[in-house]
Amino acid sequence: MITSTQLKSVFPLCRDPTAWASILSKTAAEFDISTATRFGMWLAQIGHESTQFNSLRENMSYSMLGLMKTWPKRFPTEDSTQNFVRQPERLANYVYANRMGNGDFASGDGWRFRGGGLIQLTGRENYRDAGKSLDLPLETRPLKILEPAIAARVAGAFWKMAGCNELADAHDFETITRRINGGINGLEERKVYWEKLKAIL
Repeated sequence: MITSTQLKSVFPLCRDPTAWASILSKTAAEFDISTATRFGMWLAQIGHESTQFNSLRENMSYSMLGLMKTWPKRFPTEDSTQNFVRQPERLANYVYANRMGNGDFASGDGWRFRGGGLIQLTGRENYRDAGKSLDLPLETRPLKILEPAIAARVAGAFWKMAGCNELADAHDFETITRRINGGINGLEERKVYWEKLKAIL
């Protein structure tokens, strides 16, 4: 459904467009991402989430200002950030503790089940559900989400389970962003990718 040349034209920083074009086209067929609109919106979203198909694991290394901007309720002051600046594992275990099926800070679940794959799947519960739907041991072996083909299938499964095919049919790009991101972080960049993809698909 997309060639390596087309993929590279939209995502110029993609380091392996040939491999990704093949994987993404195959995955789209598996999860009924079957129209140009569905496919383009899916690519725009996962291209943003994965930093142009280069990052399959969430980077949790933040500066003081980065912490305050990303989690303003958890880090309202400079003093509140002091134990978490440039401490990715500690930060993940703190901000993701007791959420999305994760255990407490000491469990290490926040770090183990931080954002992974093309869609940056987060939380033990989401890893478990995606693993069940794909018959993969993602809860017990979360690092499998770093394998490109699995990363793409997880993104396809999440997209379909979250009702994003239907939202794409309704051209509701913002709601899709909220389903994937939990908010609208990066919405403008996602839209730029979508506009470029519309022109070529």
